[in-house]
Amino acid sequence: MNKKAISWIILIALSLVWGSSFMLMKQGLKAFSSDEVAGLRITIASAFMLPFLIKHYKIDLKTNLKGLLLMGVFGNLIPAFLFTKAETQISSSLTGMLNALTPMFTIMIGMIAFNHKITKSQIIGVLVGFVGAIALVALGDNQENDQTKNIMYSLLVAAATLCYAISVNGIKAYLGHVNSLTATVWSFTIIGPMAAIYLFGFTDVVEHATHHPEALRSLGFISILAIVGSALSVVVYNTLIKLSGTVFAASCTYLIPIVAIGWGLFDDEVINLFQVLAVIVIIAGIWMINSVNKPAEEIIDK
Repeated sequence: MNKKAISWIILIALSLVWGSSFMLMKQGLKAFSSDEVAGLRITIASAFMLPFLIKHYKIDLKTNLKGLLLMGVFGNLIPAFLFTKAETQISSSLTGMLNALTPMFTIMIGMIAFNHKITKSQIIGVLVGFVGAIALVALGDNQENDQTKNIMYSLLVAAATLCYAISVNGIKAYLGHVNSLTATVWSFTIIGPMAAIYLFGFTDVVEHATHHPEALRSLGFISILAIVGSALSVVVYNTLIKLSGTVFAASCTYLIPIVAIGWGLFDDEVINLFQVLAVIVIIAGIWMINSVNKPAEEIIDK
């Protein structure tokens, strides 16, 4: 199987997994606070990856520390807290729709911080995407929601996608020579203790885990989110970045909103036609970013 086919298979699989992650967060929030869900997600993912450190312990930390920190802190730790906090006030489907901002921020961070070239079509694509994002936020979840609150919590999602964009560019720039599993193991080894200290030292996670009637069910969903949606997916995502480049990898957000909308409808969330149209506008912007005059390094081998 050629590189192009492998890249597309990985892209679709990741979109399905990450598109489902917003509903998994929602289920975790039934028994735990947003900080506890995020802390559990990172702690469980780190514990799952720890045995792999036995085989993948060899790494030049001095040389690769910057990339590992960008990957761990901006690609996992901060977004985990931002997404779950946002979902305390906005729906999982809206969160998934706004996640489509990632490729646009990827382009902008690449241009500003890493001197990547950007074409006129990509600039137009970014502008089109942001118009769609503004419309999506303005439309809200439903007419009963407080509009100011909706905007504030939607901005948390936007901040999370900005973090993802920083991480994606950091992986490409600083960890391209490092094995995907090795990089993932070490990034979680770095952020795992941070999350665990905060989780058990500054939250009521033990109280909720032992006394909340839905704790076991919620913990199960969080574990799936941590192991499949964080630990394993990050390994695969790093592989995709190396195979096809940062912009193509970030384009899994084409499908993530569709999966998130599907789960939202299944869970009786309110999704209106105007929100769907706004997502289509965002996706049109992403298509413009990816389809015209890509730098040679971002094109999948034929």
